[in-house]
Amino acid sequence: MNGSARLADIAAQAGVSEATVSRVLNGKPGVSSTTRQAVMAALDLMGYERPSRLRQRSNGLIGLVTPELDNPIFPAFAQAIEKALTQHGYTPVLCTQMPGGAPEDEFTEQLVDRGVNGIVFVSGLHADTTARMDRYTRLIDRGLPIVLVDGYSEHIDAPFISADDRMAARLGVQHLADLGHQRIGLALGPRRFVPVIRKIEGYRQAMSSLLGAGDVDDLITHSLFSVEGGQAAASQLLDRGCTGIVCASDLMALGAIRACRQRGLAVPGEVSVVGFDDSPLIAFTDPPLTTVRKPIGPMATAAVQTLLEEIGGTPARHVELIFQPELVVRGSTGSGPLVSR
Repeated sequence: MNGSARLADIAAQAGVSEATVSRVLNGKPGVSSTTRQAVMAALDLMGYERPSRLRQRSNGLIGLVTPELDNPIFPAFAQAIEKALTQHGYTPVLCTQMPGGAPEDEFTEQLVDRGVNGIVFVSGLHADTTARMDRYTRLIDRGLPIVLVDGYSEHIDAPFISADDRMAARLGVQHLADLGHQRIGLALGPRRFVPVIRKIEGYRQAMSSLLGAGDVDDLITHSLFSVEGGQAAASQLLDRGCTGIVCASDLMALGAIRACRQRGLAVPGEVSVVGFDDSPLIAFTDPPLTTVRKPIGPMATAAVQTLLEEIGGTPARHVELIFQPELVVRGSTGSGPLVSR
């Protein structure tokens, strides 16, 4: 491809003139940072290599520790956090935990050895009420800025970024109750995790206030945060007569739909299923999944801004920023038995 054709393609993609593209590529002044960024994005999207003169020197390394990437919500989180870090000139170092792989403490040690400027932990051991929290206080005592996403502990003097899990459960129950469901079950991961505990609290409160259901212990099931886990949890709830199921993750919800189909139950004709996260591609499942959307973008932005403030010298504070989820109604929920008859 010749130079003028390439300029025209980049200009069309970025929505600017060829002259502007030329100024950016040659490092000339007189172009706003927003326009410069649009040209760079077009360059990257179209697979062109950046000229060496435009490659920025990194402000430093930031560690990003996440669970396994099998659940699409974690790559989405990682991408949003990495994008925000890159925009501020930092280089993210992604550490993904996998069953049987390196544990969180090992990753943390390696990141510290590499001289990272800070670490963002997503759904780490800080979310596990049975784990020791001194692993984090030691980092803080060493002066390393950290931010903890999706989890909470009163024993760590650091900023936390969370979705409102109580509200998420209430939104799911409210939606199913409005559709006429009364036997509404809750399918969750292991009970030791903070988001799980909070979802149970929100669920209990909603079941009591909306349906007058005081004793709901037999409508709460714990399994793994996976398709298989959701299938196992939903099977128990179907045995207990549930016509609506609120799940703690989209993957669990897909498992719940599979459990219904194995029994010949139509979704949403006979059983309604609600997920949580609004993971990428979840709108394209069969049926498209009704879910409670986790506000990944705002949470990622807040995590990075908070961390960069710490790196800039602002003392770490024990504070939790809580972001509101949003119900997204699609095709996996429908009228309950009282409404349909």
